[in-house]
Amino acid sequence: MEKHTLSVLVENNPGVLTRVAGLFARRGFNIDSLAVGRTDRSDVSRMTIVVEGDKALIEQVTKQLHKLIDVIKISNITEDEYVDRELVMVKVSAEPSQRVEIINIAGIFRARVVDLGRKTLTFECTGTEGKITALEESLRPYGIKELVRTGKIAMLRGSKAVSVGGAWPREGDDE
Repeated sequence: MEKHTLSVLVENNPGVLTRVAGLFARRGFNIDSLAVGRTDRSDVSRMTIVVEGDKALIEQVTKQLHKLIDVIKISNITEDEYVDRELVMVKVSAEPSQRVEIINIAGIFRARVVDLGRKTLTFECTGTEGKITALEESLRPYGIKELVRTGKIAMLRGSKAVSVGGAWPREGDDE
């Protein structure tokens, strides 16, 4: 089974996330990753949903999503060229004698120290799923106390865009 990345534009209304997540739950589809945030238009949000499944399952998911009233546009960008990133924050056990070694390892991944405790270091790092997983595995031997990942966000490369009717209308533009 292959992971598919869906870029879904939705109206920025209360309850939209609940309806989308409920659709997946009712049909027994598992969401591997879900990130949502407002776009440069305050009335539109973008959901980046990663789902594992074959093409038939993704087609079914897409058809079901289209039925939701708040969904504006759905794009399966899996086979297009796109840029994706995740954010991770990871708190690692770090005795003073280990700190330089741990910071050097994190530096390989361009992770930044965002908090320093008496016996812990907390890092933030952005990158692809593979980079984030490699950082996690590299720090695991020191003892991960806490870890949180955002899930994937993605955007098409170049001049291609997932947008409402092509170009984004701006406030004051003639639509």
